[in-house]
Amino acid sequence: MKQYLLTLFEPDGPPPEPAVLEPIMRDIGAVEAEMRAAGAWVFSGGLAPAEQASVIRMRADEPFTTDGPYTEGKEHVGGFTVIRAPDLDVALEWGRRLARAVGVLPVEVREFKG
Repeated sequence: MKQYLLTLFEPDGPPPEPAVLEPIMRDIGAVEAEMRAAGAWVFSGGLAPAEQASVIRMRADEPFTTDGPYTEGKEHVGGFTVIRAPDLDVALEWGRRLARAVGVLPVEVREFKG
């Protein structure tokens, strides 16, 4: 089985009101439960806001750390799920189910190397 990363992108700024966010989180939980039941789910998690990120680069052979995300933009990675699937078509179907759960937010599906 191959492994795939399903990445959820969300807009910068404060999270939606609970009345909007709670049904989305419930629907994501339902898709995750389906993934677990099918043996596809490996790991998933939400991420802290992008402004809480740190970036480490090498400068003159020494690690140099800066605050904030690697790239500034209007969207950032909000969370991800790692799944097992026999092929891209199956992984894309899980991505479609997740996209239905999150509504207007994009979901990127990408295979792990090797």
